[in-house]
Amino acid sequence: MFSKKFTLKAVAAFTLVIAIASCSKEEVSVTSSKTQNAKPHPILLEVYKSPTCGCCKKWVSHINEQGFESKVHNYQNFTAVKEEKEIEPRYRSCHTAISKDGYAFEGHVPAKFIHKFLKEKHADDVIGLSVPAMPAGTPGMEVGDKFQPYKVLLLKKGGAYEVYASVQSYEEQF
Repeated sequence: MFSKKFTLKAVAAFTLVIAIASCSKEEVSVTSSKTQNAKPHPILLEVYKSPTCGCCKKWVSHINEQGFESKVHNYQNFTAVKEEKEIEPRYRSCHTAISKDGYAFEGHVPAKFIHKFLKEKHADDVIGLSVPAMPAGTPGMEVGDKFQPYKVLLLKKGGAYEVYASVQSYEEQF
């Protein structure tokens, strides 16, 4: 009925069409899969710290591991940053991180609370969050199995604050 040559050409054409179609589906599937699995861009925090502070370096690693991107600025004295952000001396710690929206995160604030804070809407007088001093067991301040319960403070202009979170155990930070 059909010549052998015609049959071979028809089979080759059919195979080519199937191959192209399956490649197209595969390509769409891969693109679709990449789109579905794409992670949002990390939130950038500008971190001001001393170049020699080991606990600050550990805290930066903590926030980076928890979905933030940090741009570190090493200074011997960055009190001006704290003053510009109106962080009262009693709320200060060893480093300050600033979000693109201008919120300040002072000291060893766990990434969990920074994420939560940034998803919320805040009044105009809110500065950011602080973990004053350097409590043992906070992210970056790990000392063996020692843990000191602490409070994360919501800082407001004029020196006021509210307790944002009370952390009673190491595990509550994550």
